Amino acid sequence: MQRIFSGIQPTGVPQLGNYLGAIRNWVRLQNDHECIFSLVDMHAITMFQDPATLREQTRAQTAVLLASGIDPKAHILFNQSQVSAHARLGWIFTCVVRLGWLNRMTQFKDKAGKDRENHSAGLYTYPALMAADILAYKATRVPVGDDQRQHLELANDIAQKFNHDYGTDFFPQIEAVIPPVSARVMSLRDGTKKMSKSDPSEQSRIEMTDDADAIALKLRRARTDPEPLPSEIAGLEGRAEARNLVGIYAALAGLSAEEVLARHGGEGFGPFKAALTEVVVDTVAPIAAETRRLLADTAHLDAMLRDGARRAAALADPIVAEAEALVGFIR
Repeated sequence: MQRIFSGIQPTGVPQLGNYLGAIRNWVRLQNDHECIFSLVDMHAITMFQDPATLREQTRAQTAVLLASGIDPKAHILFNQSQVSAHARLGWIFTCVVRLGWLNRMTQFKDKAGKDRENHSAGLYTYPALMAADILAYKATRVPVGDDQRQHLELANDIAQKFNHDYGTDFFPQIEAVIPPVSARVMSLRDGTKKMSKSDPSEQSRIEMTDDADAIALKLRRARTDPEPLPSEIAGLEGRAEARNLVGIYAALAGLSAEEVLARHGGEGFGPFKAALTEVVVDTVAPIAAETRRLLADTAHLDAMLRDGARRAAALADPIVAEAEALVGFIR
């Protein structure tokens, strides 16, 4: 059984795009992989985080993952900062990675923008830590979306350079696991932008802690256009908001966009939003209710994360100790 590593930043409240793009796929991967899932709180602080908020959101993210179906007994779920192997191997990889490689990372350019001189060095070098997250466990498969493909390629470059520099084949090649085709979930306020948990407007997203009333209100207010839904895909051309809502419906109902339009083509957005609300509530409301139940006992969540960290360290510490010996560190 192949080993998978995947991490998610515990910032903000997980939203529907996170669920459809990552979390739902993580749940499926548990069936035929050994899974290591991490709340990557060390990555989170590449941008300043209020300490109390970071703790709160780490617990909330943990609760959402559990409520969505992550099994912390059959697999491993932990927060990154509790396992020192990540930082130890991350430093070695920071010394292996070349500046030219980091300069090509488009995500840093996107996040830093024109103000790059005022951002943390961690935001620039974090791809080395991401490589360490994976290779501290010698994980061979990583589920990735489009925005992380470049970083996975860099992780393989780092592993290959380490192996070459130290005359070994210690670190394995990492394979990308491309999730099943699902909706690219966009903002409910602007269909040209991704749904994001960092968007200032809560009306732009369905959060995985929203109850049925909140979901219904957000979908009623979702931006649309005056035309009815088309009966064929071609009719969605140039209609970003309509395409987004149809895509969400399709992803949650297990249908193609064509099948959704066959059912609802010709309808106005009032009836369609009512049908969409039912589909979204069926998925999100049970997860939200279980999340609230879990968050009522934060001591239990903390204990579960500690247990996950203990089991993660048992895997990672011997691997990283051997990498340190290869580098020449006296242990």
